[in-house]
Amino acid sequence: MSTNYPQQLEHGPYLDKSFPEVYKALALTYSTLGQELEKVGLPQDLVELVLVRASQINGCATCLSIHAPQARKAGVSEVKLDVLNAWRETDIFSVQERAALDLTEALTILPTGARAADAPLKALEVFSPEQVAALGWAIALINAFNRVSLASGHPVKG
Repeated sequence: MSTNYPQQLEHGPYLDKSFPEVYKALALTYSTLGQELEKVGLPQDLVELVLVRASQINGCATCLSIHAPQARKAGVSEVKLDVLNAWRETDIFSVQERAALDLTEALTILPTGARAADAPLKALEVFSPEQVAALGWAIALINAFNRVSLASGHPVKG
């Protein structure tokens, strides 16, 4: 085993510590996306809701411990966070939130067939093409961060 990388832990190596330049590039991409999300007019509360939902689906406790508080800070209500896992079963989410959550599930779970192309097309009924693309990037990046945290066994942020 190379001595250039962090020690192997019981859960595996920290991917971000093993290749910090790759992780920095991912973080820079996320930072750049933040500017684009603002440019296309996507509200921070909607974006955080999407990040929380993807992290729920992926079971990433680390990302949930970061993005649930950020969602609250951005104005997402406690009740929406409480029932987010069952969002389809309630009418408390706006048309935009429902379209964004549907897109999140489609791009996180990666269905096949007609459902795979359906969510982005449905999202275009509510969002501009630029907004759908920006949401797609946000979903792709949170999925990448979820996988890095899960593979690394990152702890919950307290």
